[in-house]
Amino acid sequence: MRILSALLFICFVVACSTAKKTQQARANAAYDARTEAQRNQASRPAVRPDDAQRSNATPSRDDTRRNDTRPTVGVGQAPAPVKVMTDGPALGTTPAVSAKTAGEWVVTSIKGKFLAADTTSVRVYMDITAKTPSGDNMVSPTDFSEHFMIAYVMYPDYNNRERLGYGTVPLNAQTIGTQGDHLTLTFDVKRPKDAPNAVLLTEITETTNGTKARNDLSLRFKGTKLSDRYTLFDKNGKQPELRNYVNVNDTVVIRDVNGTSKKLFGFRYRHDFEAASSPMNTAPRPASKSLTEDSTLTIMTNQPFVIPHEGLYYFLEDTTDASGIGLVVTDKRFPKLTRPEKLIKPVLYVSTSTEIGELNQAQDVKKAFDRYWLSLMSGNEEVARKTLKAYFDRVEEANRLFTSYKEGWKTDKGMIYIVLGAPDRVQRNREREVWVYNRRANVSEVNFTFTKKPNQFVEDHYELVRFIEYQPVWYPIVEAWRTGTIRE
Repeated sequence: MRILSALLFICFVVACSTAKKTQQARANAAYDARTEAQRNQASRPAVRPDDAQRSNATPSRDDTRRNDTRPTVGVGQAPAPVKVMTDGPALGTTPAVSAKTAGEWVVTSIKGKFLAADTTSVRVYMDITAKTPSGDNMVSPTDFSEHFMIAYVMYPDYNNRERLGYGTVPLNAQTIGTQGDHLTLTFDVKRPKDAPNAVLLTEITETTNGTKARNDLSLRFKGTKLSDRYTLFDKNGKQPELRNYVNVNDTVVIRDVNGTSKKLFGFRYRHDFEAASSPMNTAPRPASKSLTEDSTLTIMTNQPFVIPHEGLYYFLEDTTDASGIGLVVTDKRFPKLTRPEKLIKPVLYVSTSTEIGELNQAQDVKKAFDRYWLSLMSGNEEVARKTLKAYFDRVEEANRLFTSYKEGWKTDKGMIYIVLGAPDRVQRNREREVWVYNRRANVSEVNFTFTKKPNQFVEDHYELVRFIEYQPVWYPIVEAWRTGTIRE
């Protein structure tokens, strides 16, 4: 049998220069001023101002710039609106996309998690979104089994190509299922001899044309944390919900592979976390804030319970533990945003500070929001409607994909996804994830690097490495949103 090829790794070089701290403030202020004076002109894009005073409750980040290259930004002629690609194969939890040929069976996204089954094996769960040749979501396990095959290989680390083990995944009623609009995959992996950890590379291959989609997942066999053994399941306790949020008053189950009953201590925090700051905002991040405990609760694993209030919840085996399970409890419509007071918040990524201030101070938020969006489109209701739908479709998808300890649209990944769409390619190692965009008009290639940061609430917390050099790419795309010339 053909063994999977080794992972490609990202090579980083030391940045050769550093932007002056005051350069960002001057640039943003200048763009903000020009936008206010030229709101009806398309010659310059408008962006929100300096966000240096924004803060959150995550650990302070290190100076990551010394370990990363500056973004690769190739600029052609004068800035112009770009076309954003939204289809293609994916790697890992991030929907890396590219154009696909019509009429193909294709996997568009994969999200995975493992749970320790015992000391000798782990159980791997994956949510797989795939498309039929007609472009519909594939929800038939039979169709998937007929058109795809799955194999995996384990390595000691991202930087070590020694194979610890490999195998294929049988596709049958025990391994493939359906959940909502996507498929689920479940299979067990035996622990390699004496291996405390491993990187599992899973490859899904379309059998007709050989198109591949890959997922990499770090496995821990020793010293497992609570989140390595327990996770959020559906209300029937059958299938993991591979996400960090639930809706208020939903029935929730936290359980392990074996259905063990264990007491967990829960803490609720009521904190409105700040949205991501501009990709060009290189000012030092403010000091982390402490979260104030609002209330507590006690639950039993493997038993359904209901959380009646929104907020950030944190579950621990012992109140002295350093890591646990974080869970965001949202309103009933999430990941959609429907209330006017919530709709106005994500538009800050394509708005100026003055515009956001006017929206926040409006007595009738809905009327102000409609009037604002229509004014950007020069009164064209049809263009406004299509652009608004496209933008908030991105917001909804960002919430679904990237919600961590805060809503997905507020995260660094969520911000990039909303404005630029899904990346054309994703490269990842243990510490970093790079989103590559190379199918945009007038831009040969641009890379966004996210570094993994410790976070007590979630395992996959990433922060964007910010550079002033993103301006010639970012501003034209923002302007495309503001004028309704963005294309889905």
